[in-house]
Amino acid sequence: MLYEQRIRIEMETWQHKMQSRSSLFDRMSKSLQSRINRVIPQKVHDAITVTIKQMVRGVLFGATYTVPAPPVFPSLYDMEEAVLRRVDLYRKTAAAEGGITGAGGILLGLADFPILLSMKLKLLFDIATFYGFDVKDYKERIYLLYIFQLAFSSQEHRRNVYEKITDWKEKSNQLPDDIHSFDWQSFQIEYRDHIDLAKLGQLLPVVGAAVGVVVNYRLITKLGDTAMNAYRMRIL
Repeated sequence: MLYEQRIRIEMETWQHKMQSRSSLFDRMSKSLQSRINRVIPQKVHDAITVTIKQMVRGVLFGATYTVPAPPVFPSLYDMEEAVLRRVDLYRKTAAAEGGITGAGGILLGLADFPILLSMKLKLLFDIATFYGFDVKDYKERIYLLYIFQLAFSSQEHRRNVYEKITDWKEKSNQLPDDIHSFDWQSFQIEYRDHIDLAKLGQLLPVVGAAVGVVVNYRLITKLGDTAMNAYRMRIL
């Protein structure tokens, strides 16, 4: 009971953060990125959107067959300890991968993007399974994409996404039965804009390896924390 009280406080703090308004720095960064996006030709946006859509769809539909069997935990504490161990495993793997690709120059640094994206989505599948949710359900996979956006979006977009996952049981009944209806362009733009500044340093010579280790470690940590609180909303 004490553990549940503690994580409920953590969850409520996280919920407040998700609903807070954008800071001045957030708004300035988003404004700059929006201007840059307007300069980029629409055909480029379309190409990036299709690439990310196909990559995410491939991971989503492929990973449903590689998730661990749903474990049985004696308590909520044991469940979340298992989740934290899984996050730590992915965090260390992503950090090592970021260091290797960062040391390899621009070409390997660019290769880190799809590798890390796949790793993040696979981690979300594992966390959902640990919390007892069936990721073979299409609507659970949409919930995973919303969690992803909560972790890697501007604060303005994050607030909108948070509203979509509150009262999920009711809102999921209103979802269409076609994954193509998902807003892929917003997904890829928010993800790219959020990651760009952090990941650019990985492409630099000499410091690329160190940047890759630190950035990937932090990104997986952030995703794990976001996913845990998003599922706490549904089980508490």
